[in-house]
Amino acid sequence: MKQSIRDKLENLGDRLEELDRILASSEATRDMDQYRKMTREHAELGPVVALYKTWLQTEADLASAQEMMADPEMKELAEEEMKAARERLPELELELQKLLLPKDANDERNVFLEIRAGTGGDESALFAGNLFRMYTRYAERKRWQVEVVSANESELGGYKEVIARIAGSGVYSKLKFESGGHRVQRVPETESQGRIHTSACTVAVMPEADALEDVQINPSDLRIDTFRASGAGGQHINKTDSAVRITHLPTGTVVECQDGRSQHQNKAQAMAVLVSRIRDAQEREHNAKIASTRKSLVGSGDRSERIRTYNFPQGRVTDHRINLTLYKIDSIMDGDIDELVEALSTEHQAEQLAALADAE
Repeated sequence: MKQSIRDKLENLGDRLEELDRILASSEATRDMDQYRKMTREHAELGPVVALYKTWLQTEADLASAQEMMADPEMKELAEEEMKAARERLPELELELQKLLLPKDANDERNVFLEIRAGTGGDESALFAGNLFRMYTRYAERKRWQVEVVSANESELGGYKEVIARIAGSGVYSKLKFESGGHRVQRVPETESQGRIHTSACTVAVMPEADALEDVQINPSDLRIDTFRASGAGGQHINKTDSAVRITHLPTGTVVECQDGRSQHQNKAQAMAVLVSRIRDAQEREHNAKIASTRKSLVGSGDRSERIRTYNFPQGRVTDHRINLTLYKIDSIMDGDIDELVEALSTEHQAEQLAALADAE
């Protein structure tokens, strides 16, 4: 292990001991905001320091086994222990490197999930509905909360556009690689000759922004319109102008919300989505400027980029960014996407480690 990494781990160990002392003192809870901040830091450092101690113990076991080699009666046992330690050390070092990788500040945030029908007309809208159900079922498996912010249903079912807020532990960390173009290949129910059609939807996953801290918006840059909400086909029209449309004039970003029970609730929801969209656009612009010449294995983040194909006749789902094909489309459409999520996360970590090695 490089000395620089060992020094960093030693410093983290010292910091964890310091936090132990502070949190155990009677004055720890006087400032609850600071207390919560320190407990979060303690929870983050604990696993890293524990793994480092395991690495140190394994290194000590290797040194002890090497000393035992001088004793003929202990040589066979020493060789076994040396072999085990030498195999274990690189594995532990790799895990430590992963834990030391820069954390995405957004990983623990809730998200706004947007799904829009693209090419393919009604079939695309139906597929948008399928994707929304897939993510909703996945959220249920994770015990996350899903709240529909806005939904524009199509005539035959599904959605022309649907926006939902998903709240829970580590939502963005799991869903952040889902942004992009999702393509479906299947025989539509309305297809009488059994021909396979191809249509597409666009998915956007945006971390929920803190309106006060993350994005400063001048009220004079906003145009707020109210109108009567309506359901699919113009039904269930409200008698009051409760629906809200907010336009951010400098960027042309428009958000509508009509699913809330009051104009106040719709305005608050629309504003939350607007802030998250603007923040997301700012981050993507910033990342594009500082991106290295090597393209990330998990895609450029371009929303128009085709990232995944769902082929129903062949029962397969293919993620084109990592060349992963899974033949279990039914379970995936029912929300079993852990294998895809973990594979994308693993590839992203590998890319980060490679970039770190190049920098050194």
